[in-house]
Amino acid sequence: QVQLVESGGGLVQAGESLRLSCAASGSISSLNGMGWFRQAPGKQRELVAVISSDGRENYGDSVKGRFTISRANAKNTVFLQMNSLKPEDTAMYYCNYYAPGDDYWGQGTQVTVSS
Repeated sequence: QVQLVESGGGLVQAGESLRLSCAASGSISSLNGMGWFRQAPGKQRELVAVISSDGRENYGDSVKGRFTISRANAKNTVFLQMNSLKPEDTAMYYCNYYAPGDDYWGQGTQVTVSS
């Protein structure tokens, strides 16, 4: 089992920044990926950014150039720095951990961007 604890969501104005954190604990595989997905009301869950244990990153098209994902492997923690936030970034953000045979989700943290 893997437990994910998210933090850092909140309410900001357009153009401001937020930083999300997600800490994984439990049976952590040495080969894994962690990242963030988001879901707005009435929309499907979509990729925000993921990063593998060897540092490979992948971003959703709508956040490229504005969001940066990073991780602290020693602490099994992933961070999402979100800059130049837009109202359309408003969503519930979910942390994800994946490894061969494993796929876990956090409970989500709300990000709301006002115009």
